[in-house]
Amino acid sequence: MDTVLLHPAYFGPVSQYAVIAQYEKIVFENFDSYQKQTHRNRMYIYDANGKLLLNIPIKHKSSLTGAESDGRQLYKEVLIDNSFEWQKQHWRALKASYQTSPFFEFYEDELIYLYEDQFSHLMDFNYRCQAFVFDALGIEPEIKKSEEFFRIPKGMDNGRHLISAKKDFNFLSDRYPQVFETKHQFINNLSILDLIFNLGPQSLEFLERQNLPDFNF
Repeated sequence: MDTVLLHPAYFGPVSQYAVIAQYEKIVFENFDSYQKQTHRNRMYIYDANGKLLLNIPIKHKSSLTGAESDGRQLYKEVLIDNSFEWQKQHWRALKASYQTSPFFEFYEDELIYLYEDQFSHLMDFNYRCQAFVFDALGIEPEIKKSEEFFRIPKGMDNGRHLISAKKDFNFLSDRYPQVFETKHQFINNLSILDLIFNLGPQSLEFLERQNLPDFNF
């Protein structure tokens, strides 16, 4: 198949962008229920102490209604909790981790706007992050957004499980230079930003030659 169904993510992992780089058409799921501990609101980067989690705080449904709730809400309805200075914290972490990488300064001026402008909805912010990545990779894939929830997707491969932050789904990328590799060794499947800041224009070629993660989940 040449079409894959995915979730928009917060600067998703290398594995997800290897899929995007190797499929002709991408359908993004817009009608699923929000789930915790996923790349919807978290990414992992490489800092001086190793693997670092950056998490976007969200407003939970129960706090919005003021009443008991089963906690379920649609991903597209999830609001970011901007009462926390998460953008400032994430930007500081990115700069501290990657300012000595080969290509951070090249992308810095475009990236910083995502951490200065305020966004209300998590999904909207993630689509903006995705647009930055597409531009950095130099790709314009054919994209559609779902208009309903596909319980059993037809005519496309189902890559929605790749949004999970708990597993790598047997994805092991080729090694590439990382800023703190001599201190902590190579760390697999970090945020796509780790790849872009270290490989720059070579990132797309790298993604295109990777073995893809398992789809049998």
